[in-house]
Amino acid sequence: MVKRYLTLLFFLVCDFISVAASLAISLLIAGRPVFNTESGIVELTYLILPIVVIIIFYIFKIYNILWRYSNIAEFVRIAAATFISMGILFIAQMAIFNRHFELSVYFVTLLLMNCLIFVQRIAFKKFAVSASDAVDKEQDKDFDNESTIIKGNIMIIGAGSAGQTIINEMHRKKEYAGCKIKCVIDDDYYKHGQYISGVRIIGGRDCIVQAAEKYDISLIVFAIPNCKNSDKSAILDICQNTKCKLRIIPSVCKMYNLSELAPTIRKVEIEDLLGRDPVDINLGDELNYVEDKVVLVTGGGGTIGSELCRQIAVHNPKRLIIFDIYENNAYEIQHELIHNFPRLDIVALIGSVRDSRRMDYLFRTYKPQIIYHAAAHKHVPLMEDSPNESIKNNVFGTLKTAQCADKYEAEKFVLISTDKAVNPTNIMGASKRICEMIVQSYNSRSKTEFVAVRFGNVLGSNGSVIPLFKRQIKMGGPVTVTDPNIIRYFMTIPEAVSLVLRAGANAKGGEIFVLDMGKPVRILDLAENLIRLSGFKPYEDIKIEFTGLRPGEKLYEELLMSEEGLEATENSLIHIGKPIEMDEESFLETLDKMKDAMYDERNDIRGLVKSIVPTYMPDNAPHSKYDSAVFKGN
Repeated sequence: MVKRYLTLLFFLVCDFISVAASLAISLLIAGRPVFNTESGIVELTYLILPIVVIIIFYIFKIYNILWRYSNIAEFVRIAAATFISMGILFIAQMAIFNRHFELSVYFVTLLLMNCLIFVQRIAFKKFAVSASDAVDKEQDKDFDNESTIIKGNIMIIGAGSAGQTIINEMHRKKEYAGCKIKCVIDDDYYKHGQYISGVRIIGGRDCIVQAAEKYDISLIVFAIPNCKNSDKSAILDICQNTKCKLRIIPSVCKMYNLSELAPTIRKVEIEDLLGRDPVDINLGDELNYVEDKVVLVTGGGGTIGSELCRQIAVHNPKRLIIFDIYENNAYEIQHELIHNFPRLDIVALIGSVRDSRRMDYLFRTYKPQIIYHAAAHKHVPLMEDSPNESIKNNVFGTLKTAQCADKYEAEKFVLISTDKAVNPTNIMGASKRICEMIVQSYNSRSKTEFVAVRFGNVLGSNGSVIPLFKRQIKMGGPVTVTDPNIIRYFMTIPEAVSLVLRAGANAKGGEIFVLDMGKPVRILDLAENLIRLSGFKPYEDIKIEFTGLRPGEKLYEELLMSEEGLEATENSLIHIGKPIEMDEESFLETLDKMKDAMYDERNDIRGLVKSIVPTYMPDNAPHSKYDSAVFKGN
């Protein structure tokens, strides 16, 4: 508030001085006395003209312009206002003194007045821009051609450089002739009531719903690229209470480089509504430990594995080995990396981590120095129906890979684990807990550094809830949620992988790294938000059905067991869980028994798992009143 009044006072004083100085200079040029004590026409004009100019500027809303975002239109308004002021001065002089100055005095005064006022505004604009925050450096995101279809009455959220560019582009280009920007929203009270590129800033976020109805808004454009995710989520939640479509600008830098509006506006994605600030995925020098090393990624064609390959490839490994049982996935990531990194030595191999001979051949032939073990069965309901397969792939696939890493003296082995390994209620989570125990036991007896990294759900991964919801919405619903109270931790794929790689850089051996996943999110909220983002109303246009918790499913996931302490690292988003003491000899003996039971397809595999993982409670998973015998859901 004080800043606003100080700025207004600055312009009032500068304008008064500029007008008076312009008149004095023009009188000197015309050879007339600067002061005329006989008639008073000059002295009175020094008072009349500045006051008239200030009043006309007020009427023309010149003092409401945000000069940091001004363009030629604002300067045209100033020229028009000063011209009218000179006309009023002429009429006032004739009415009071019945005479006037020479026409050259009016012309020179008008010219000088405009020059001085323009210089003030331009200088103020340059100062405001240089003193402002740097243009945001958010990562650009791909845009959808459909998202560039813009028409109807529009509300812009954000009276900054991005908002100004959007307004200017829409005013300038013919293809946006069907659009009309009705208002701008900004939480900065100083800007309220002012104008940006001719559009009024009507208030803060509390005005969004009311303004959308008042101005019959059909589209809201969120134009604050450097906004904190928590604030963005809160504002977008308010926007969803309107009937308007939502669009968002990901990067001002991209917009300025292309000088185009269309490539910058995209649809609001579910990630925008999580309310968590994005993790910095710029690894910098942290990943130097893979440089000039042979790196193996098991499950390298999967969601996590392929992103691991992408981020590792940037840091110049000596050779990158992609190992996967599914040839299509391995082929796709191999050719993507060949295209993006033509000089990188990439080897794509097909095989199973369950195959001892295949794994021994791989390690004997290629001598990988760093292993990221991402190969695993991960689908909870499927593994509940095929528990032996979960143990074969997850437990013994990890065991055989770890044995080869130890045998061939790899430097580092990083296991990709899951929050479902904590107090597991399903066989998949229990199998991953055993994998963590394998890592812990081998670290104590091997030269290789064995570590595990534990995190929650990844947005957009194969088989995850978001792609399922999108398919269900596309088919017209219903969207199926197991329980209205079920919550999960979420992170984007690049974020999760960047933290995995950071954890690998900090590994000393034996740790279980726990990633900070932020606040948990209700799956029901995700479903409702995704329906709204698709242009429908939850429960009206698209039904939501509750199907009941599936076998082995929890209402919530945990990231740490009660026995584990939590140790901080230099990275505030990565913590270390203290390893739980265990009898390693007894553990390995039970694994041998489990191996026999698994290959005999015996039904008591869960009992053996529980003997290894005491926190495994298959019968204690929280049940819901929405239990259903038929699985339809997420």
